[in-house]
Amino acid sequence: MVEKHFKTLDEQIDILKSKHMIIKNEDYAKEILLRENYFFLNGYRHLFMISKNERVYKPGTTFEELYSLFLFDRAFRTIFFKNLLIIENNFKSIISYQLSKKYGYRESDYLKAKNFTRKPEKQRQLNDLLKKMKRQIRVNGSQHAATLHYSSNYGYIPLWILVKVLSFGIICEMFSILKEDDQKVIADIYHLPVETLTTYLPFLSNYRNLCAHEDILYENKTQKVIDDTIYHKLLEIPKEDGEYIYGKNDIFALIIIMKQLLDKEKFKAMIIEIEHEIRSLDYNLKTIKISDVLKHMGFPKNWKDLANIERSVLIDE
Repeated sequence: MVEKHFKTLDEQIDILKSKHMIIKNEDYAKEILLRENYFFLNGYRHLFMISKNERVYKPGTTFEELYSLFLFDRAFRTIFFKNLLIIENNFKSIISYQLSKKYGYRESDYLKAKNFTRKPEKQRQLNDLLKKMKRQIRVNGSQHAATLHYSSNYGYIPLWILVKVLSFGIICEMFSILKEDDQKVIADIYHLPVETLTTYLPFLSNYRNLCAHEDILYENKTQKVIDDTIYHKLLEIPKEDGEYIYGKNDIFALIIIMKQLLDKEKFKAMIIEIEHEIRSLDYNLKTIKISDVLKHMGFPKNWKDLANIERSVLIDE
């Protein structure tokens, strides 16, 4: 493997030029490269390349176009992140309410192993998770204002307070080891089968963390796929070899999930924001078409129609 060496801003500009990128204002490009990082910006080059084998930019590609896609993804990430946080907060509230109501509000009550699944294959996961949660109580009992207040004044930390300092990943894992009847009560609130919600949660957690760490979002694909939904059918998403080509392990799959977990008005507002950013990107693109970007994202042509479909149970019967 060829060792990578430090490159000055001038050298970075020369590399881009050697790949046939048009740089109209070198001072502007250097400023952007300094602030945004050549490596991160270069991660958006793929759609502008002639091919995977011919790794040079398409004729006419400008630095401004590449930066426009970078900024689009940043705005795109912001839209998703704030709505994923709403879903996270809602889920934490629901799970803490249901478990506290049934098992009690002291950690000595709600963290008893008997409150969770007794399936043999889940016991190691259960024990590990309970240790994680108890460790969080020890750590945050003195570092977080809310947990410190309850710990100091009452001698315990209610689950509805603890969930604020637990990661979404831990909460999702907690759901997977609940008793089946507790899972059903929570899934019913979302009008979803338990199996479907169980599939959705790690999907959401993955994208939530991706957004939080400023990774590339618009072209991200997951290893796991979601099941076919009524929305795939109603939008008449094309199939290839019997499988839907969009909305399975891409960003549109995430939107389909969020359709079912956000309330109607918040979801419509999210779609409007996404549409605005797509229009802005379309205005700034010259070398490639916005349709190329949307296809790369996994968006069908009628993607906006999802906002107008009335929410229904996920399983297409």
